[in-house]
Amino acid sequence: MDEGSSTVSSNSCSNGASEKMDMDDKEKAVAYDQITEGCRIMARMTTTRQWHDAEVISVRVNPEGTYAFYVHYLECNRRLDEWVEVDDVNVSTLRLPVKGAQKGTVVPARIPPKSEVSTREESPASTTGSPDRDEVKKMGGGGIGAMRKRKATIDPMENLKADESMPPTVDTTNAPRTSGSMTKMGHSEDALTRIRNIDLIELGRHRIQPWYFSPYPQQLTKLPCIYMCEFCLKYMKSATCLRRHMTKCHLKHPPGNEIYRKEHISFFEIDGRKNKSYAQNLCLLAKLFLDHKTLYYDTDPFLFYVMAEKDERGFHIVGFFSKEKESAEEYNVACILVLPPYQKRGFGSLLIEFSYELSKCEGKTGSPEKPLSDLGLLSYRSFWAATIIEQLMHHKASFPSGDENALSISQLSQLTSIKKDDVISTLQQLNLYKYYKGQYVMVITDELKDSYEKSRKKMRVRIDASYLKWTPKDWSRRKI
Repeated sequence: MDEGSSTVSSNSCSNGASEKMDMDDKEKAVAYDQITEGCRIMARMTTTRQWHDAEVISVRVNPEGTYAFYVHYLECNRRLDEWVEVDDVNVSTLRLPVKGAQKGTVVPARIPPKSEVSTREESPASTTGSPDRDEVKKMGGGGIGAMRKRKATIDPMENLKADESMPPTVDTTNAPRTSGSMTKMGHSEDALTRIRNIDLIELGRHRIQPWYFSPYPQQLTKLPCIYMCEFCLKYMKSATCLRRHMTKCHLKHPPGNEIYRKEHISFFEIDGRKNKSYAQNLCLLAKLFLDHKTLYYDTDPFLFYVMAEKDERGFHIVGFFSKEKESAEEYNVACILVLPPYQKRGFGSLLIEFSYELSKCEGKTGSPEKPLSDLGLLSYRSFWAATIIEQLMHHKASFPSGDENALSISQLSQLTSIKKDDVISTLQQLNLYKYYKGQYVMVITDELKDSYEKSRKKMRVRIDASYLKWTPKDWSRRKI
């Protein structure tokens, strides 16, 4: 679940690393000509104007003939990936990928001296370096690194032999999942899917800048903004099309059954088979803000629980989570998201709490499908910690002394519907699980109690189980 603002890594380079090389235009043209997909280079982030080590994902030529590079800042979330111009990269830090070596292995690039650059430009038989300036002008360019005529023919393995003292940089990205309904989108996917392809979307009152790639129709990706109906989530190419659609759209809330309403918050249960069009549009929208999950192409095996905020105009989508109708691994959430305009308002915890209320109705323990996003993991850990501490304190107040005060991990799991493994990991993280006189005991410190009381007061809204009108279904006996 993605809740909260993105955090920028402090892995910026030193002042010395950010200084540009003393190179003339010819040398820079040759250096830019070497930059290809998979290279590593120091790039300046647009938002912070700080320098970060980055991987080049794609290279393009701008209409004016200069290069632009789509980069992923290493050690930063991929929502920060962006296009940068030549002025925002330091070619002196360029490292080339090694062909045939493990992915992520790079070696320093060899920047030819001025003498070599001049010789290559003057010699018509040369097959390396940058295009001639006159040729660049004929092609419509007039700047540094204007057009890529050919790739430099520098052998990276030769550089590796010449600089064996420098250890190669190795990409340690985790291997993709092979189980569950969704898989991790690692760095092995096509480079095209790593590039954010939508600039802006308009959903209701909000204009939102997407974070990641989503496979919307290609003709829409060339538009400055995609317009969406906030009730049926249909996407359109213009505001005029949206206004025309709104005169015909009969929906004022997500399709499906409303199973919870308290004050202005409602939850709707949507069957991925009965409402396939809505479910697919919801998944396309979610993919714009989730990088670690694949897209649902077949929504039939899933249920979607959409949280909406009610006003005089209707029910406006805030976020959602999905779950498999039948999960062999006992996952109670497959995918979870709060839309960016509604983040930092406690809605993430509300979605998580609602998923566990459904698990309680089913008489099961549940866990979210892994891997979680960085912000999703923080939200789940926070919810697990607050729920477990709340249950322990309530139990202690009910049984202040005696053997009846004992509470096992299994009992705690059943009371909260949190899977046993998640309970244990949370207790260990909070340092509540201690070995004492030959057995493990749970210990709550006064400091932890104070911290819990402060966080409880900040909770703006909670799920009231008495307002839940829902009966679990045995999908193993039903046709999906």
